[in-house]
Amino acid sequence: MKLLLDSVVLIDHFNGVAAATQYLSQVRVDAALSVITRAEVLAGFAGRASRKARRLLDCFPTLSIDQAIADSAAALRRKHGWKLPDAFQAAIARSHRLKLATRDLADFPPRRHRFVVVPYRL
Repeated sequence: MKLLLDSVVLIDHFNGVAAATQYLSQVRVDAALSVITRAEVLAGFAGRASRKARRLLDCFPTLSIDQAIADSAAALRRKHGWKLPDAFQAAIARSHRLKLATRDLADFPPRRHRFVVVPYRL
């Protein structure tokens, strides 16, 4: 694994953003997602759409939160003022030595955070 997919990339895919779909197909074997991403994505679906979303999400390993990651997320939240889900994403990526693939430039400017990659822009 090389990448942790942020929720926005998967949400873009489900919203028909071609750049997101292309990116996911390119990185499929190198990417994982967090329990945070899984929950955020699935919260937007019900019924058949939920099953379709799960099928895609199941293609990626899902990384959990343990005590060390929770402690790291708390420290990152204090340091950067991030919302807790963003702090968890960063802590999971850093703990597993992964790049975080996101287009959330407000919270994760790549010049400031070397573990961030911006796969495409809208």
